Order: sequence, then structure tokens, then C-alpha cells
Amino acid sequence: MTHTTEDIALDHGFPGTRRSLTIHRFGPTSPASAPVPKAYIQAALHADEIPGLLVAQHLLARLAQADTQGLIRGDIVLVPYANPIGLSQAVLGTAIGRFALSSGVNFNRDFPDLTAQVADQVMSHLGADATTNVALVRRAAVAAAAALETATEADSLRKALLGLAIDADYVLDLHCDSEALLHAYTGTESWPEAQDLMADLGCRAVFLALESGGSPFDEACSGLWWRLRNRLTADGKQAPPLPAACLAATIELRGRQDVDDGLAATDADALMRFLVRRGLVAGDALPPPLPAGTATPLAGVDRVRAPVAGVILYRAALGDTVSIGQTVAEVVDPVTGIRHPARARTPGIVWARAEQRYAAAGAIIASVAGEKPLADEGSGLLTAR
Repeated sequence: MTHTTEDIALDHGFPGTRRSLTIHRFGPTSPASAPVPKAYIQAALHADEIPGLLVAQHLLARLAQADTQGLIRGDIVLVPYANPIGLSQAVLGTAIGRFALSSGVNFNRDFPDLTAQVADQVMSHLGADATTNVALVRRAAVAAAAALETATEADSLRKALLGLAIDADYVLDLHCDSEALLHAYTGTESWPEAQDLMADLGCRAVFLALESGGSPFDEACSGLWWRLRNRLTADGKQAPPLPAACLAATIELRGRQDVDDGLAATDADALMRFLVRRGLVAGDALPPPLPAGTATPLAGVDRVRAPVAGVILYRAALGDTVSIGQTVAEVVDPVTGIRHPARARTPGIVWARAEQRYAAAGAIIASVAGEKPLADEGSGLLTAR
């Protein structure tokens, strides 16, 4: 058996408190004679997004069973709760896990970009062999993450998570939306490589971007590779062979209320099929199912906003395809009773809606997956910093 656990304490906590991460590792307990693939999976970085917490427990049970059967072939790191700070936050009985109450900062933003530090270490050492180059970059990235300085407990959390994931082949960050279809975000350079993962999960929508803005966790891991390659070719030089060696994705496990054993078991089974197909767990590598949705640019997402403050009445269900100008919802002004239409700016599938049925003016109340960009790449394409 290869299953081990480790607790990593966070720095900069308040006096009398100690928060820590629990890390589950499956795989080689000593350096392997040949490199093995590594997968890193975490849940609930946004600590009030509960579905991932349950999926992680189902996945942990499956990995433990595979381990007892001697089926683990790669290096698998599972963090079943990625944010002990957020898990401890509540105001008047309401969990507040997306933002740090001490600063207002989104826990899934501002992850360090290690490109400059890694480039300084590897630029003069990269050669003609891509495999050797990948190993060199990974060692430098692990060292750069370990050397990060921290000033707050949230900084310490980011450092710990990045250090665990930065050298992985596959990084999966489990989240959920307010009320949503299963969907995911990944890098443009990770497509179509990630297509089998999305098909396994049954993603109804996949959003692609090189830079979404805000430096979320997944892009801190995968974006290192294409940013480094861009730096190496900045002066018109021919870069040594350096693939995008990290497939990272943020997986949105439907909506906040989609928490039950049936869904969690289905999602954990899908993740296991992916791990088998990618050689981390021994077994029959089944072909992926047909895709349940399509990949579109993140810049093409229409964030439908409430024109006034009021009560939301949806006129489009999750999964409906709408056209430009179609009413997605009406917002009823509680003073005048007037119903104000909120219309789509792009044709596409409605993949998310607001769980709360009262909205402030300008609040996002629905999201539509459009095929044509409505915003510039990297211009704050994600919601709520």
C-alpha cells in the first residue's frame, strides 16, 4: 500500500489558532527509476462550494481501494479540503468561503506567477530533449514555490497549494457555481487534450482562455508553461522544445445545492476513468463517451445582468439555447411592479443562473456560452474578484 497522509500547517494565523491542510498521497514512496505521471486534485478552494467536498470523499475511497489492490501507477495527490481558512468563516450562520473576511480578497485569485523565477533558473540549461527540459522546469518551479515569501495566512495557503501542484501533469480544481450545469475552465493550449476529461465528466460547457485575468489557481499551474515559452521566444529566438506539460482545469460541479451521494459517486467514477486512461491507475482504459457539450472562448461568455434591483423570474432554463435579444429573465421592481427584461447579448446555451432570486441592479443573474468574444482576453473574464 502506498497511501500516506500529511498535515501542512499554515503560517500567520491569529494567536491561539492553528489551521492546516490534510494531504493524501498515493504512489511511489521512494524515487521511481523512471518518471511517473502526477495528478493533483483539490476541493473547495472556495470553501462554501460544497459539492467538491463530497466528491473528494468518494474519490478518496476509490483511490484507497485501488491502492489496496496494488493498482496505483502514478503519483496522485488529493487535498479533500483546500481552504481551512474559508471553512472557518461564517457570518450570522451563513458560510463565507469565497472571500477572506480579513481582506475581501477572493481565495482563487492572485496566485503567484513563477515564470520569471523559473526562467532565470533554466534558460541557460534547456537543451534539445523535451523530456529533460520538462523535468528541469518542474524542479525549478518547485524550488521557486518553496522560496515564496508570505505575509498573511491566505498567502501561506496559496504557497502551500501551489507547491503541491506546480510539478503535476494534471491539476484538477473542484468548484461549483450558484445554480449551473456541470462545466469547466481550462487553457486554450490544453484543448483538445482535455477533451476526454470533459467528456468523462459530462461537461455541458467548456471555457477556454490563456489569460482569464486575476491569476486563479489553475492558470498559475498551467500558464507557467506557455508564459515561459513566450519568454524564451521574446527576442525572436527559436525556443528549445518545451511542451505545455500541465493540463489544469477548474471543474464546476453544477450548483451549490447539487450535493448528494449519487452525483458525487458519478463524478468520482468519471475522475477515476480519467486517471486510468492517463496511466495513473491500472485498469481497462475505456474510450471516453461522446462530448456532452462544446468548448467556447471564455471571452465569449455573456454575463446577463439585472437592469434594476428586484425579484428574478427566469424565462430560460438551464440548458436552454437562447438567441441574441431573447429575454433570459425578467426582474420585477418591488416598488412599481414593472417587469424589466434581461436579454442575451449572444446566442448560446444558458449554463448558469443565480440561486438567489432577488438581485441588485447590475448583478449577474445568468450566463450564456457564446462562440464569439465579447471581451478581450485577460480583461477580467472571471466573476467577482
